[in-house]
Amino acid sequence: MSAIQSDSSCANVHYHVTAHDLHARLFAIELRVEAPAAQQQVSLPVWIPGSYLVREFARNLQGLQASQGGAELAVRQLDKQRWQIDCAAGAPLTLRYQVSAYDNSVRTAWLDAQRGFFNGTSLCLRVHGQEDAPHSLELASTPATADWRIATGLEPARTDAQGFGLYRAQDYDELVDCPVEMGRFWSGLFEAGGLRHQFVVAGAAESFDHERLLEDSRRICEAAIGFWHAHDGSRAPHGRYVFMLNVVNDGYGGLEHRNSTALICSRRDLPRLGESKTSDGYTTLLGLISHEYFHTWNVKRLRPDAFARYDYDRENYTELLWFFEGFTSYYDDLLLLRAGLIDEARYLKLLAKTVNQVLQTPGRLVQSVAQSSFDAWVKYYRQDENTANATVSYYTKGALVALSLDLSLRRTGASTLDAVMRALWQRCSGGPMSEADVLAVLQQLAGRSHADELSKWVHGTEELPLEELLAAHGVRLQPEPPQPAQRLGLRVQENHSVQVKAVLRGGLAERAGFMAGDEWLGIELESGAGWRIAKLEDLAFYAGQATQVTALVARDQRLLRLALELKEAEGALASNVGLAVVDAGVAKRWLRDEGC
Repeated sequence: MSAIQSDSSCANVHYHVTAHDLHARLFAIELRVEAPAAQQQVSLPVWIPGSYLVREFARNLQGLQASQGGAELAVRQLDKQRWQIDCAAGAPLTLRYQVSAYDNSVRTAWLDAQRGFFNGTSLCLRVHGQEDAPHSLELASTPATADWRIATGLEPARTDAQGFGLYRAQDYDELVDCPVEMGRFWSGLFEAGGLRHQFVVAGAAESFDHERLLEDSRRICEAAIGFWHAHDGSRAPHGRYVFMLNVVNDGYGGLEHRNSTALICSRRDLPRLGESKTSDGYTTLLGLISHEYFHTWNVKRLRPDAFARYDYDRENYTELLWFFEGFTSYYDDLLLLRAGLIDEARYLKLLAKTVNQVLQTPGRLVQSVAQSSFDAWVKYYRQDENTANATVSYYTKGALVALSLDLSLRRTGASTLDAVMRALWQRCSGGPMSEADVLAVLQQLAGRSHADELSKWVHGTEELPLEELLAAHGVRLQPEPPQPAQRLGLRVQENHSVQVKAVLRGGLAERAGFMAGDEWLGIELESGAGWRIAKLEDLAFYAGQATQVTALVARDQRLLRLALELKEAEGALASNVGLAVVDAGVAKRWLRDEGC
């Protein structure tokens, strides 16, 4: 009898998980259903909330077997992720299967000799009809994992000092919203807002300054909790919290959960012992921590009404990702400033980067940010050579919509976006919301309708009035010389030669006939001189004052000669801006939230 069977009274649906074979990368799962339906159906989700792409997790499931009362049962697959078990009603049903785990990301599952990680959406079959019943998860050690430890946001019911043992969830949603980290990770604790926070880090080098990471993360969490709750004295909704950081040679990303987050970063982005300087990479990591923690309120609880109940079998559509991802992207770096982790100059540099990302995306004039939200399932997570020409990011454009709303409200002295966010939290009781709720709160706090702004900024493709709004708050938006790639209208990778990844609409490169996939080898001048180029900055060095060159390009093993004009770039693609404070007192009232 398995360990989970010995504690079957704790929940109606029980999962027993072991890191079965570290070298074969296989988790073994035993699922016991205490009171199944006749012909019980089970399925594995096709997506994970927070990452809007159908990922087909069932492709990693193998060897599904079923038994009841000691007798083997027939299992019939109904579609790509759903199975029907030939069982009787009432008597306990046991399913056994394995899941291969080879995706070293925050979205699925990973297992090797050093570390294991999984989201419940990748391992835990959903028992149809019992989603709202209590669930339990038992994590069992093996000789190969005897010195590993466990970290998860699930509530422990009976665990040992390393974290192996039984965990409880009130329903399937909670179970799969609490990822599990296992291995020989570093772990540290801090308190913020009266709540216990755990930070676990796997894969860091010995130079890692863990005390600095803990202190900086504490300040971020204090700032976020204060943002949402300091004005009314209420408590944060999540109890304890777990940060799970996977450190790799080259990587970046995060996925939010109700009381935890899974993060991935590059090894060199961690703070280092003996260094007090904050590198750009570490600033990026702090922004990621801030972003995912802010999601604890803004998307995990205050969330689109379309997500009131997740449908794990198909896409869940909403036009509101500009709000939930975009507004979170506005506040992630702003809270770093308010927490004292960056200064105004670095914040404005980060904000200018966001402005430039939008201005240098021709797709902003084609797709609204509401459309971008709705199309995330087929466009944002499936980017190709034409993405920049046809789409806009609901992260970056949404952040600029938040900026525009905040500055508009502050300019009139009517309110602030901070107040809007807190009022939405109260209005929707920290639950599902709609765009109508946003408009209602804006009307309530500002004393007028903002339907026209949302129509233009969210549902339209007009340019945002950033220059005017920033100027009213003591910050000048000023043009800066475009980088070589911007000047040409290219996105490239430079590695011994120039590999073209995207050709932007209306740019010099498009008019010359460049295509994504081209390898740009060199140039010829009218004088007859020819030069090999390894990076775009070589072009200006060798071309000098020339206004036209012949680009030598390899395409599908053919050598092509493309006439490339080098006159100054025109229009939107030439946009490159910086932000400069011209009135520190006025700017501070916005940046530090010191009044309207």
